[in-house]
Amino acid sequence: MEKTFESLLARMQELRDLGGLIGLATWDQETYLPPKGAESRAHQLSTIQGLYHERLVDPRLGELLAWAVGNKNLPDDPRAMARVLTHERERAVKVPKALVQALAEAQSRGLVAWREARKQNRFSVFQPALQRMLGLRREQADAYGHDGERYDALLEGYEPGMRVARLTPVLGALRDNLIPLVAALQAAPRKVGDFFAGRRFDSEAQWRFTLRLLGDMGFDLEAGRQDKSIHPFSSGQHPTDVRLTTDIEEGTLTALFSSLHEGGHGLYEQGFSEAHYRTPLANAPSMGLHESQSRMWENLVGRGRPFWTHYFPALREAFPEALQGVDLDTFHTGVNRVTPSLIRVEADEVTYNLHIVLRYELELLLVRDALPLEELPSAWAERMRRFLGITPPDDTQGVLQDIHWAWGEFGYFPTYSLGNLYAASLYRAAQRAVPTLEEGFARGELKPLRDWLRTHVHAEGYRQPAEELVRKVTGQGLTDTDFLAYLKSKYGALYGVSL
Repeated sequence: MEKTFESLLARMQELRDLGGLIGLATWDQETYLPPKGAESRAHQLSTIQGLYHERLVDPRLGELLAWAVGNKNLPDDPRAMARVLTHERERAVKVPKALVQALAEAQSRGLVAWREARKQNRFSVFQPALQRMLGLRREQADAYGHDGERYDALLEGYEPGMRVARLTPVLGALRDNLIPLVAALQAAPRKVGDFFAGRRFDSEAQWRFTLRLLGDMGFDLEAGRQDKSIHPFSSGQHPTDVRLTTDIEEGTLTALFSSLHEGGHGLYEQGFSEAHYRTPLANAPSMGLHESQSRMWENLVGRGRPFWTHYFPALREAFPEALQGVDLDTFHTGVNRVTPSLIRVEADEVTYNLHIVLRYELELLLVRDALPLEELPSAWAERMRRFLGITPPDDTQGVLQDIHWAWGEFGYFPTYSLGNLYAASLYRAAQRAVPTLEEGFARGELKPLRDWLRTHVHAEGYRQPAEELVRKVTGQGLTDTDFLAYLKSKYGALYGVSL
């Protein structure tokens, strides 16, 4: 076999194309697939993921990759492509094709069971599917190999290089800082009521506003689209085909923040260098870094006063009855209300990471087989009481609220918290680089942030590990210092307390 970069590139492109089709089929599964199509989609995904696995573990690809990684005459980017794909392949060759296909089918069936369990409001309906998925993920972790901590092997798929031994202290320190911070805000003399209680926001008007926000932040709607799903998510088949979803409820404006969140993911997917299209470098180096983009747009931008200085007048025009007599200060304070809540995706910035720590602790126990599955709802409720002081009234608002475990995404949840930490540091760096950034937000100028992120984060793709990229851009690696300082400054001022 002739070893040339062109022959390796052709194989990389084939894998990216197959991956894009898998993503498209999964996106469709959550948006437009007819209910009776679930069984056929399970088989289709099993087949195509099996094909992807076959191509990835092909010994000839291994030979090409070994040649490229060791070829010092190749330019940096081709060698980086080979390095990234080698990491993926080395994990994949350890997993039998039959297990890959079994996981794909379990994911599809898990989604059906999860939806039905939510309809019936009974965890027991989902439990058999979750039990099956857990068994397969443990089998997969053992196939990957680990030093006694199965979760490490699964976490590697989302946050390369991160390990439980490092992650647990990071999240534990965050939890221990946030619980008293929440208590201090709850005890503050300045009280913030439930702004949305009794208000109704027309769903079609919300939809139009979300599309306006996506366009203003620079998301190319000719290279992507937004649809509706039970649980908002994004899917990047190719930088010219990025799919977003949002969930609209008329009693709140959560859809606006969901669209900003998923739009942040979408900008990342659209922002990869054209030279990297259809190669392993058209990827984020970690889901934590990917989440930093969504959390930044949703919270540091979208819940900031400068942002609403520009958009609130338009919002009042869109919802004249719901916002009659409401001024900017009241609205801004209302959308930043800190209160323990049941639903993660509706949680405020201060309590949000407590939801993540809860899920991390539970899924770590599940992967270790240290928590009987029938005890999961009660274990969830116990941590909700301990961390947030509230108890879920039912399974749908408790253990069944997230789609991640139906997909078998054990190891994903921590990336949200890592994303919050990275987002705060990257945002500070953007402010230093563009001192007029927030003044621009107040005029509706969002693209300067998009452009700065595109240059310093998006276009870099997977040239280097996530923490190295963040250190290069901000001068420091993973830290909670910027995030906690941001929370204390913003919410201390909103609630009139010194934190």
